Amino acid sequence: MNFKHIIIVVICAFMVNTTFGQANILNAKSPEEIGIKTDAQKLLDNDKPLEYGYVDDRDILYSRMTWEKVVLDERVNFPMYYPIDTNNIGKNRRSLFDVLMNSVKSGDIANIYDDSYFTAKRTLKDIEAALVRVDTTELGIEQLNAGEELSGEYIDRRDITAADIVEYHIKGLWYFDKRHGELKYRLLGIAPVAPDVNFIDSDNVDLVPLFWVFFPDAREVLHEAKAFNNENSAVPITFDHLLNSRRFNGYIFREENVQGDRTIMEYISDNALMQLLESNRVKEKVRDFEQDMWSY
Repeated sequence: MNFKHIIIVVICAFMVNTTFGQANILNAKSPEEIGIKTDAQKLLDNDKPLEYGYVDDRDILYSRMTWEKVVLDERVNFPMYYPIDTNNIGKNRRSLFDVLMNSVKSGDIANIYDDSYFTAKRTLKDIEAALVRVDTTELGIEQLNAGEELSGEYIDRRDITAADIVEYHIKGLWYFDKRHGELKYRLLGIAPVAPDVNFIDSDNVDLVPLFWVFFPDAREVLHEAKAFNNENSAVPITFDHLLNSRRFNGYIFREENVQGDRTIMEYISDNALMQLLESNRVKEKVRDFEQDMWSY
């Protein structure tokens, strides 16, 4: 590597730090200036999601659609879960659920869907029943029976928050690009999963996907939001980069199949170990295709 190449690498590294680091934190004269980029930074900034290359259908030699669970109890998946309490933390740090919900409410994510096939669109009003439970306490019922006006203190409201998200469901396509001769992955959809709000405080409650987001439609939003980098807080990673580079641990719970894309749990029930082994078998089957392409 000659001197010119070294200079280019140093400049690129400096620009990455400038782009992803907390803007203006060392030059701010007041707390309000932290996070606000200077005019010089904005001129140098080309902070956009990395564009997907065009893939022609004729270039796909093999493909397999999979659905995965990303369980947030695992340490490697913590950047998607935290922070759950935003009262005492800066505005630049939010959990993935808060990023998605705030974007849906503001209209930055225009479309949300009922399932992972993206056939039925939903609105924020449609999913309120899955996000909020409003109930009347026993004292409130007594007040109503007495013919009195219901007091606000007797209304029990329970909202789904970032702390209630247990896992994410992710849909993606593994495909072998014969033009480049390699197996690739393209993420297509993501859904936050939480307990049923109507039974959220009881034991053994069922988990339900709250809504599905078509991932390419949310890339701009997810690129603007930064996840915490535990190795170097000066260089946070965007949620778009985190998900596209698969910096998480997921378990396949469904693959497209002739039985109507049935889940692993449907044909292997009441046996968590066998379900995990089946998930690994599906994963290895996909990955082995690339290896078999170069076997003689």
